[in-house]
Amino acid sequence: MAVSVRSQVSHPLDPLGPEEIAAAGKIVREQRGLTDSARIVSITLHEPPKDVVQSFKPGDPIDREAFIVVLDKAERATYEAVVSITAGEVRSWKHVPDVQPPIIFDEFLACESVVKQHPDFQEAMRKRGITDLDLVMVEPWSAGYYGDESERGQRLLRALVWVRPDPEGNGYAHPVDNVVVVFDLNANQVVRVEDYGVIPVPKTPGEYRPEAIGPLRTDLKPLEIHQAQGPSFVIDGHEVRWQRWRFRVGFTAREGLVLHTVGYEDKGRVRPILYRASLSEMVVPYGDPSPTQWRKNAFDAGEYNIGALANSLELGCDCLGEIRYFDAVLSDTDGNPVVIKNAICLHEEDYGILWKHYDFRLETAEVRRSRRLVISWIATVGNYEYGFFWYFYQDGTIQHEVKLTGLVSTAALPPGQKSPYGQLLSPDGLYGPIHQHFFNYRLDFDVDGPVNAVYEVHSAPEPLGPDNPHGNAFRSHAVLLEREGDGHRVVDPLSARYWKIVNHNSLNKVGEPVAYRLMPHGNVLPMAHPTASVMQRAGFMTKHVWVTPYRPEEKYAAGDYPNQHPGGAGLPAWTAQNRPIVDTDIVVWYTLGSHHVVRLEDWPVMPVQYVGFLLQPFGFFDANPALDVPPQHLVNPNGHGGQCGT
Repeated sequence: MAVSVRSQVSHPLDPLGPEEIAAAGKIVREQRGLTDSARIVSITLHEPPKDVVQSFKPGDPIDREAFIVVLDKAERATYEAVVSITAGEVRSWKHVPDVQPPIIFDEFLACESVVKQHPDFQEAMRKRGITDLDLVMVEPWSAGYYGDESERGQRLLRALVWVRPDPEGNGYAHPVDNVVVVFDLNANQVVRVEDYGVIPVPKTPGEYRPEAIGPLRTDLKPLEIHQAQGPSFVIDGHEVRWQRWRFRVGFTAREGLVLHTVGYEDKGRVRPILYRASLSEMVVPYGDPSPTQWRKNAFDAGEYNIGALANSLELGCDCLGEIRYFDAVLSDTDGNPVVIKNAICLHEEDYGILWKHYDFRLETAEVRRSRRLVISWIATVGNYEYGFFWYFYQDGTIQHEVKLTGLVSTAALPPGQKSPYGQLLSPDGLYGPIHQHFFNYRLDFDVDGPVNAVYEVHSAPEPLGPDNPHGNAFRSHAVLLEREGDGHRVVDPLSARYWKIVNHNSLNKVGEPVAYRLMPHGNVLPMAHPTASVMQRAGFMTKHVWVTPYRPEEKYAAGDYPNQHPGGAGLPAWTAQNRPIVDTDIVVWYTLGSHHVVRLEDWPVMPVQYVGFLLQPFGFFDANPALDVPPQHLVNPNGHGGQCGT
């Protein structure tokens, strides 16, 4: 059963509703006298200061503000506005020089339409035997920055081309390689068509829908999830309560799902852990130096507003069980509300054993089943799907997982050739280039309060000597990260490295600071050369952990406007100040990398690949916080649904 959640504003962090979006758009257009050339890039909640949020009590008045990014195409200028919806006024209006805001969906559509009408593009298609332009897919890739002074001040796309075999066919099986269209979005015109020579378009079909597959498996029996008494969580507006957890749900066009004020009830009080957690930035660098591929370095958050590309999860079967949904409310380019129905899915699921012990002397066993709360959303960025899943566990653990699926971005090779930079996918030249995905998460910790510090912890063997006469000794070593320059860290699985976020002012029962630890899973570093453009523009991906003092304006790991930016912004610039990070309000930024060497098994649609990390209590509690989880026979006394012993 699925239910969509809607509510009135009851808290300062509630995301803007449709009426508020409409009001904010109208206020900024009227009071700033915006003309038809002005486009609203995004309207989102302008979050109040922390002290206002943390002192808020139900019934207090709420001053609702919107943060608006405006692109004036005629002026080729970007503006930022803060609008009070409550007071009906523009409170600030700022021109941001020499930047390009994210590409908006209207520009995608306009680009494809105009490109298909250009005679140079039509000629490039005729050279390849393509005459039905209705089947052609013009994909608007961001242009990046490569030092070309002629591009300065222009709002550019670098469009690549595929062609469908028929109106319903998979166009990504048929790349039109060696054709690149440079497009000026402000002028809405083709700058040039680059043609690097004809490579035959691969013809092998790459269909994946059931009707194209043939006989489907017939031995898969139903797996049904039924919660007769409903789910164990409670939703109050945008606050979720489940198994001692409490948090608030937000959503922005740039970040997608945002978690606010995450805490865990312990001994009668809710103890804070995270003030705010979200995807900060992501980038996908490709490793093929060929003319079509070498500039493929998409910043899916900062260049494309990945939250605006969220799926409506009422289509298909993305979630399973007793589901509740939250809608995402965004804006169109005129400032009108756009609702993505069921953009966020909330449900709980069984997750095997939580804890167990069998006493062989007494022949008794105590077993507890683990249940986790899942809150997720999925975005489609052209060919790729990204699923972002947050898991909350009964033992106080938080897990984040990215599920990568969809279709690989394909290219074509001349007949009979292979490439060291990718995997051949069909005998007629279709191939998948090697690439990487980097995701940066902004984790605004609040471990038992806002005054925190970070230790890097690794384990090492003790040297032989009086303290280790038998050679068996090894132990962990914790190093306090004192300034931002100390906080540029990388994973080291061979030393079991992790990072511990502590509160020196809050001690557990053995007199040690309470803590949560950041536990990396699999991770990689970028393979591009340090001088490569993407390394300058996405400097955050060169380190896995960054630590900064909290500043509300420091939100995005690659800076506010990475689109066509020359680089150096965001984390590299902020941390160059080398500010102190001990016993203060801190933000931990974690970079998660996925290395994708394309396989034959990834085509025509890729089975999910998983990457993620854990936030795990480490002395935060005085004992196992899940001791009070009841045994299964008390949870499900009727014995249905796989009850133990039946």
